[in-house]
Order: sequence, then C-alpha cells, then structure tokens
Amino acid sequence: MDSRPARRRASASGGAEPDDERAWWARRLLREVLLRVEDATPYTEVLEGLAEHVVRSGPGEFGGSFFNRLRLPEAVRLDLLRRVLPADPPPGPGPGPGPGPGPGPADRYLDAARRRLVRDPRGVQPLVAAWFGDGRTLRGRPGATVATAAQALLHTHRALAVDDLAEALVAAAHPRADELLAVLAEEEPAAMCRAVDRWAHDERPERRVAAATYGPAVAPHVRTPADRELLRYAARALLARPDTALHGSALAVLLRDPQERARYLPQALDCFRHGGSRLPAEALVAALPLLPDPDGVFQALRARADGEVLRALAPLTTPGLARRAAELVRDHLARHPEDAPHAAAFVDHRLDQGPVARGVLLPLVADLLRGPAVVRTALAAVLAAPGAEASWELRGELAVVLLAAEEDPVVLDAALGALAHGAGSCPPERTRQLLRRTGRQLLRAPGGPALFERRTVELVRAAPGFGDLLARWLAEDAAQTSALLGPGARRMVETLTGRIAGPGTLDVTLA
Repeated sequence: MDSRPARRRASASGGAEPDDERAWWARRLLREVLLRVEDATPYTEVLEGLAEHVVRSGPGEFGGSFFNRLRLPEAVRLDLLRRVLPADPPPGPGPGPGPGPGPGPADRYLDAARRRLVRDPRGVQPLVAAWFGDGRTLRGRPGATVATAAQALLHTHRALAVDDLAEALVAAAHPRADELLAVLAEEEPAAMCRAVDRWAHDERPERRVAAATYGPAVAPHVRTPADRELLRYAARALLARPDTALHGSALAVLLRDPQERARYLPQALDCFRHGGSRLPAEALVAALPLLPDPDGVFQALRARADGEVLRALAPLTTPGLARRAAELVRDHLARHPEDAPHAAAFVDHRLDQGPVARGVLLPLVADLLRGPAVVRTALAAVLAAPGAEASWELRGELAVVLLAAEEDPVVLDAALGALAHGAGSCPPERTRQLLRRTGRQLLRAPGGPALFERRTVELVRAAPGFGDLLARWLAEDAAQTSALLGPGARRMVETLTGRIAGPGTLDVTLA
C-alpha cells in the first residue's frame, strides 16, 4: 500500500518532520530509477553506497527482491548481496516484502542469493565462494558470518552441480573451501573421486597438490569399483610425476586398494622410512589388518616412531595387532617420555572402544603409571576425563589404580581438572568417588591442601557443572564433604551456585 497520503497527512498535522517525507521520496525515486534502467552497471558505485546504507540502517524498501531485479552482471549482483547480507534478519516470521522495517522471509538477501544459485549453479558457485573471506557477523545469529553462510549455502545445494562445486572450491584456494571439500570427500565420494582424477592429470601444480590432498581423504569412503579405479589412475599419475613430495599421498591411496596394495607396499615402506614424501602413518596402519605378514610394517613404524605414529596406532582392534601396537607405544615412551601426550591420546582412543580394549590397556597403563611424572600427568588427564560411555567402567578402574599410590601434586592436579571439566558428562557418583580419592591424596601431599583449595575455587568458576555437583553434595552430606573441601572452596561453591550447605557444615580438613 502506498503510504504517501498518510505521510502527507502526518506532515500537515505536525506528526512527521518534512525531512522524513523527503527521505521517503528519495528512497522511492532511487529504487524506481535503478529498477527501470536497462543496465545498472554504470551505477555500481551508487549501489555499493546503498549497500553500506542498508547495513547501517536496515533493508527498508531495498530487500532481496530489489537486488535480484536489477539488470546487472551476476558478479556485481552477488557482490552486492554479500555486502548487504549482515542486514538480513534471522529466519522466522516477519513483515512481508516492500516498504517497511525490513524484508520478510520471502525477501531476505540469503534467499535472493539462493535463487540465483538454483538458477545458474555453475556460474554462481564461484561467486558465492568469493564470500569466504568476509568475516562480518550476521544480525541475530551468534557465531554466524557471511563466510559461514556461504559455506552452508553451497553445501545445502551441492547436488545441483557437485562436480562444478568441487572446481569452484579448489579454485577459491581458501581454508573455508578446504573445509567444504573435506566434507564432500565424505558425503559425495563419487564426485570427489572424479575431481581427484581430473586434478592428478592437470598440468597446473596446484591442482596436483589438491589431488594429493583429497585422494587419501576420499579413499576411506569409496563405495564402487568405478570410484576405486579413478583413484587408482589418479595415484599412478601422481607417482609418474617427478615431484616426490606428492608420492606419499599417492601411495596412501594405493595401500587402500586391494588390487594394488601388495605391489606398492615395498615402495610405501621405503618411502615411510626415509620420510621424504611424508607417507601418513595412518595409511600404513590401515593396511595392517589386510596384510599376511605385518612384520615389515611394524619395523617401519618402530623405526620412525613419533607422535603421529602413536596416534595412528590407536584404531587397531585386532587382538594380535593391538598388542603389538601397545608394545610399540610402551617402548617408544620409555625412550621419549616427552611424547607422553601422544601416548595418552592413544590410551584415550582405545578406552573409547569399550571393553574390547581391556586386555591391552590394563597391562599397558600399569606399566606407564610406573613411569616419570610427565607420563603420569598426561594419563591422569585422560583417565579422570569422562570419555565415551563405553569407557566409563575401565576409565574409572584405571583412575583408581592411578590415585591409589599417586603423591605428586602436579599429577593429582591434572586429574582434578579433568574431573571438574567432565562433571556434566558422566554419572555424578563416579565424579564424587574419584574426587574424594583425588582430594584425599592431595591433602596428604606436601603443599597439597593449599593447592586443592585454590584449584577447587578456580574450577568451580570455570566449570559451573562442577560447582553444582559440589553444592549438591554439601547439601546431602555436609559433614563428609566439608571434611574434604576447605572453607574458601565451600564459600565459593555457595556464592556461585546460590546454595548454602546447611547448619551441619564442619570447618575441618583431613590431616
């Protein structure tokens, strides 16, 4: 409805300033003129200024349909839609298109871009990918940016032209494009196999690097012999090139190929030992269950053992291979305790596999807990953490073994931190029992009582779920809990959670 008469009446009666009417006429005139010109390209600077105004003041009459109706090259139109996107209202009910406080669901800028993408996916995909460098936030959507909106838009409509999308993303050469390509490797393996084959045979070095990057990424998700054949040809093409830096990735693909594995294993082992082309350790480990004799692979892994190797060994579940992997981890850590975080990651991954890991982990962890403090500290953070539900029983059992004899405050502090930050992710009674054991050991250690008091206060602030549990225990069993917590920790719990432990609280600590 034309609001001009109402505006005139309001102005005549003193209810609106003349400037308001002049601004309305200016916006209306600008809108109509720009929509009627045969080619709006000469007015690109005017449109860019308008886009800045929209971001500052809101869409008004210039919603998504306005920008879609302009006679412009698509590159200019999509850049304008990028510029105004932060003014888009969040999805949901809103006013309809046309003059008013803002565009409704049918006139949003993101929907305008979507319509252009659906109409011409091959032409528009690269233009949307150009938004990846725009980190401006979107109105009313915490954490969302123009760049993340572009990612979501391209991913949602990937089926329109998935092969062209892969090309647009690799040409964008942006980390967000890389993220989306990694998703496509898992969700669209056939298209990514075709892309890897194209890039491996491309004369441009950057395309061959892309083939070496995404060949190993898509290989675990291959579903058909035809896709496997494409990867096979791509890997051979990379191996035929003099650029040996790409050979490791090519061999990683061929090690997953049942038809080629035996032929290329000696070359892969030699490549891995010398490290020149950085064949991923996980590629050798993935081949282990399929080899009649794993000795050569274990020798190569042992010879170049490092943090990458330790982490790569964790997925092995075949009993014989899992035991050999644990032996390798134990032997390596005896020589290189500084790699304790990687060994702890191995233990963490194996724990999450559930009871199947018990036979390997019990003797391994028992040995590692007799090692130096740096090793025990890394393990304490893993054993006291919640992890997957399948791991709760074994984690708790091994945590008890750790806490039964541990006297080093640094190790105990690592366990305390893991318990606090994981308090909301596992049964409260598990946290209570392990906290009691950790606290008692700390209260007996030199300097432990002060450390326990200070760290408990810090952790109650940092992990609200931990504070809630402590407050509940104070209310349920004030005497026993107060014997563990010092007065400062109790006051902090009560202050931050708004709960008071009750008249039975005792201001004592364990001797």
